[in-house]
Amino acid sequence: MSQKTFDQPQDSPVTGFQRVGVVGAGAMGRGIAQIIAQIGIPTRLHDSDGKALEAAQASIHNTWTMMQEKGRLSAAQLEKAHEALSLSNSLEGLADCDLVIEAIVERLDIKQSLLRQLESIVQADTVLASNTSSLSVAAMASCLEHPERVAGYHFFNPVPLMKIVEVVRAAKTSGHVVERLTALAKTVGHRAVVCGDTPGFIVNHAGRGFGPESLRALGDAVAPVQVIDRLLREQVQFEGKGFKLGPFELMDLTAIDVSHPVMESIYHQYYEEPRYRPSVITAQRMAAGLFGRKTGEGFYRYIDTKKQELPWPVLPDVLAEDAPCSSVWIAPMLDTQPPWVLESLQHFIGEAGLACQADDQASTNALIVLCPLGEDATSMAHRLGLDASRCIAIDTLFPFGWKQCSVRSIMGTITSTRKTLAMASKLFSSDGASVALLGDSPGFIAQRVIGMIVSIACDMAQQAVASPKDIDDAVRIGLGYPVGPMSMGDAIGPKRLLAVMDGLYATTQEPRYRPSLWLKRRAQVNVSLLHQSASF
Repeated sequence: MSQKTFDQPQDSPVTGFQRVGVVGAGAMGRGIAQIIAQIGIPTRLHDSDGKALEAAQASIHNTWTMMQEKGRLSAAQLEKAHEALSLSNSLEGLADCDLVIEAIVERLDIKQSLLRQLESIVQADTVLASNTSSLSVAAMASCLEHPERVAGYHFFNPVPLMKIVEVVRAAKTSGHVVERLTALAKTVGHRAVVCGDTPGFIVNHAGRGFGPESLRALGDAVAPVQVIDRLLREQVQFEGKGFKLGPFELMDLTAIDVSHPVMESIYHQYYEEPRYRPSVITAQRMAAGLFGRKTGEGFYRYIDTKKQELPWPVLPDVLAEDAPCSSVWIAPMLDTQPPWVLESLQHFIGEAGLACQADDQASTNALIVLCPLGEDATSMAHRLGLDASRCIAIDTLFPFGWKQCSVRSIMGTITSTRKTLAMASKLFSSDGASVALLGDSPGFIAQRVIGMIVSIACDMAQQAVASPKDIDDAVRIGLGYPVGPMSMGDAIGPKRLLAVMDGLYATTQEPRYRPSLWLKRRAQVNVSLLHQSASF
């Protein structure tokens, strides 16, 4: 191994990289090489497979040509990019690079072997970066004489379009290395988010809320996959946008044989933290080969890669012998519910031609409407001493007014009568919106999924994995969420979201739902979830 010393500039300004090496000509490697060479920085791409190397170069050149044809690159920029990109058939060809980024197979032993080779070849001040998505950067660097030169540099596929990169600071990583990598990301037009060397870094860690909690709801028989997907696409709205894909559509796209091992890896790396527990559902589907779109069947069936839609569950009908429901009694709400919830609900009921009872108790023929936060319908009816057979709960986490949503979710208690369910279904679909009748569940679907997304992100901020702003931006860009998780919590209101998590935890008594201290403290003093204390 080389006896070189890592020459770290101590007090000098952040300097750019003069020549960059990229090891690995797969999708990630060629994407990284493309965006760096595209701005004119000399970039040398290496792969042990010569044919793969030539194919990567051809692919990059073709991409640039199409960009020029679309007016996104000038002729001069195209020529400069071509001149900047070169190939190297050997690692020794990267000797004069002052940054080398590896994007090879995700195995610790192989990455360590490569880094040892590179340390013996490159200059004393060369930075070594890994595009790892899941491995410990400290573990990778532990085999080197100078681990301070090593950092994680995690891009997302496709690299040119996903304009986010996680700069991972391991225990011995030099601060100057982090600064230089952050500056390079900005130069190529990407948002750099600095994070600690923790399992899943930011994006894969934060993603433990969306899919896993939806799987938990499916496992609890709350609703079928098509209902859960649609509720999270359409009922959940932030700034007029929902999730682009539902969780099961997304898992079919990424493939279970990819996503389930990630779930298991993060769970075990965090020593079986309950928040990250994988689902037996995905384990069984992986064993059965139901990977998703690439195998033609996952949670949905696919014909020529096109998803085959599943039918919407049939709602109970109001029968001729049923006595009509003429009035509705709205049960007392938690004080964390904003005034618009009651006002919108009363208005909606009035528009449907029914009267809202103002009495302290419901009459014997009234439909009783509950608006729980994190609580199931049966528990709320019991807590308030109500006739559970006449109770129906509606999710009011998001606006549900007659012109504001295309689908609503309701759920009965375990003793709600068929008549109660039928009347409620008729009422809440009276404006033409679809109604999802869920099995009794703490937190419906939207509340428990959004609550987990926000709570996990808050816990990451509490652990100082990254700044709350970096967490917010990384998740929004890296996972394609309508807004970041902190912004989700702020839009709903920290106090209201805390009520959801308190309700989930109190109802289930499961540690996975315990509220994050970051969330609890900011709800208590009514400040943004993006707020950092002065002493932080």
